Amino acid sequence: MKAARFHDRNDIRIEDIPEPELKPGTVAIDVAWCGICGTDLHEFLEGPIFVPPEGHPHPISGESAPVTMGHEFSGTITSLGEGVTDLEVGQNIVVEPLIIGDDVDTSIGQDYQLSKDMNFIGLGGGGGGLSEKIVVQRRWVHPIGDIPLDQAALIEPLSVAHHAVVRSGAKPGQVAIVGGAGPIGLLTAAVLKAEGLTVYISELSEARKKMALSTGVADEVLDPREGDVAEKVRERTNGQGADLGFECSSVPVVLDMLLDAVRPGAVIVNVSVWGHKPEVDMPKLVLKEIDLRGTIGYSGDHPSTIELVRSGKIDLAPFITKRIGLDELVSGGFDELINNNEHHVKIIVDPRA
Repeated sequence: MKAARFHDRNDIRIEDIPEPELKPGTVAIDVAWCGICGTDLHEFLEGPIFVPPEGHPHPISGESAPVTMGHEFSGTITSLGEGVTDLEVGQNIVVEPLIIGDDVDTSIGQDYQLSKDMNFIGLGGGGGGLSEKIVVQRRWVHPIGDIPLDQAALIEPLSVAHHAVVRSGAKPGQVAIVGGAGPIGLLTAAVLKAEGLTVYISELSEARKKMALSTGVADEVLDPREGDVAEKVRERTNGQGADLGFECSSVPVVLDMLLDAVRPGAVIVNVSVWGHKPEVDMPKLVLKEIDLRGTIGYSGDHPSTIELVRSGKIDLAPFITKRIGLDELVSGGFDELINNNEHHVKIIVDPRA
């Protein structure tokens, strides 16, 4: 089968590899669509990061570069391994793409995403969605009902956003400021709106500003070039500031803005993955008693996220900005997101095209 394989920085190849083997307790899936994630771009430009370098296999997957990429994907079940009795061949599904130890409890309420040596299918091994087929453990498979398969490829990043919102303790009626209207920023705003919050987004890009407003995920988009964003947030909150802040840009000035824009005692959740260590305005954090929280991945978020989409509270269709085949992955996907990223939210890939 065809698969996109990460060999090294700036070296992703479309190769023919053996189809994965169905084993007891696993599910075989024909991949329908796979999104290109910002993490994939970081691997391409700066990696290996999550990808285990060649000769240094991951302690759980046992794999090292080259590995098959892709962790935001949807598909259809083609076969069930021995012992899997609660799914059906032909069901459309998404995969929660985690690599964790077999002995880790993945029941609801467990922080299994924080377990030792956690990694992601499509980065740390285990196959990936940028291939025609994949086999994964039953526990990672989530049926999606009648959600279209192209939109379902965005369930994974939406689950990242959902987990960040849960981490924040957000409540209906509160006010949130989101720093950055890239894919995760927009999806975080979508979850916040679905949960009944007022949402402001800080963003420079005209295309992304339009996307935030046209999709209805922001009540207002504030452009830093047109005045002090933090001051504008205070003006709109009777001088208090926002209840919640979400850092979705990996840009130090955005984190500074959030520390300024939230009220005393507020919560800021860092959602983005940083490629460097930023300076943090610790005096402001201390004097305002701000709670700065990290977040990674998800734990038990997929069912709730799927329900938000299935119920119509979140429409993922507008966030798909391009569809390509696997052979176009670098030229029509990675290069486009690197050089023309402000005009795209999510590029999805058909591995069979």
